[in-house]
Amino acid sequence: MEVREKLAYIIISLLASVAIISVILIFIFIARESLPIFFNPEIKKEANLRVFFFTRDWQPISLIPKYSFIPLIVGTVKVTIVAIVIAFPLSLGAALFTSEFIPGKFREIIKPVIELFSAIPSVVLGFFALMNIATWVQVLFHASSRLNAVTAGFALAFAVIPITYTICEDALNTVPRELREASIALGATKWQTAVKVVLPAASGGVFAGIMLGLARAMGETMIVLMVSGNAAQITLSFLDSVRTIPATIAAEMGEVAFGSAHYATLFFLGLLLFSITFVINYIASTLLERTQKRLRGER
Repeated sequence: MEVREKLAYIIISLLASVAIISVILIFIFIARESLPIFFNPEIKKEANLRVFFFTRDWQPISLIPKYSFIPLIVGTVKVTIVAIVIAFPLSLGAALFTSEFIPGKFREIIKPVIELFSAIPSVVLGFFALMNIATWVQVLFHASSRLNAVTAGFALAFAVIPITYTICEDALNTVPRELREASIALGATKWQTAVKVVLPAASGGVFAGIMLGLARAMGETMIVLMVSGNAAQITLSFLDSVRTIPATIAAEMGEVAFGSAHYATLFFLGLLLFSITFVINYIASTLLERTQKRLRGER
């Protein structure tokens, strides 16, 4: 028995190590390919941090290339805001319903069904949004363009809901049953108990779900590539076409000249996106762990 346990421990440790090392190697590769921006004099003349953050145009293949990150960041933020605003209320409502109100046997059916939405390929969601959601958004908001931040955000919400729902529902289920029973014993209704006792107790885990959904929305490529309009522009309207960081990398990396300023800039965009999503995931994981410890009575 001890031999089996040791073997299992070794295998699990190796698999975990491979996963961690893979992430580190990916980060190193992306960082290495973006280093010419800082150290290559020729590339620094064309692309540098001043150009990235203090200009307004993304035109990498014009006679005078322009590499401003600002329109790409604005587009990413717009799409992410729309996706989170739509996905979070639906995810939290579904999590509260399945955790507090629905009978256990139905919960065992509904939860896996919602989580299965994460298995839908992004290209399928993008195609559905292109053929249907884009038209609905244009008719509803009288938008000049079918492909815009609202359309992309609506489609992206379908990809965000499963992960946000799962984290929120798990956080709600970690709340001790004694808290629910005490609340009901004091005369509170099920709804009051869910909203005023269970939800505040699991607030850290719920916020972690939002953060993980945020990271998922920021890193999505295919959906926004298909339905955002891919126009790198800076506007306040969510009904204008936008271009996000992941969509830019996906659209341009296949045709960029190896070793060029454009090539290094795209890798720097990837490094920026990788770093942001890593920080968001780390914060979410920390919050979720703290919530679980607090609910278990640990410090």
